[in-house]
Amino acid sequence: MASKAAAEADLKTYQNLMTEDAVFIGTDATEYWQGQAFIDFAKPYFDRGKAWTFHKLERHIYIGKSKQTAWFDELLDTQMGICRGSGVLVQVDGEWKIKHYVLSITIPNDNVDEVKALKDEFDEKLIDILKK
Repeated sequence: MASKAAAEADLKTYQNLMTEDAVFIGTDATEYWQGQAFIDFAKPYFDRGKAWTFHKLERHIYIGKSKQTAWFDELLDTQMGICRGSGVLVQVDGEWKIKHYVLSITIPNDNVDEVKALKDEFDEKLIDILKK
């Protein structure tokens, strides 16, 4: 449902699929938004008429014993290649809402050293900032 709302640039529907305090963690180490901050980030993309289109390749869903919480992991076909998403859903007034979502770009194990070399400078600067 969220993928469809994003592909159709339907920000109202997209926002209604999340709790008010939902956390969204993006692929960049600096991308961490909570609540309205994520909607503010996403709005310009939706305003263009198409935000992003993710197609599910695989998804596993688990429901807690109370049936009030669920969590999932998924592989997605995206404009960034294959990504992995994971999240937590909670029941709010009888509807499942996204409480927490993490999107990651997948890296084949054979390419980790190459990718690490590409991001070393960025990582070192961000580590210095975060340690202060």
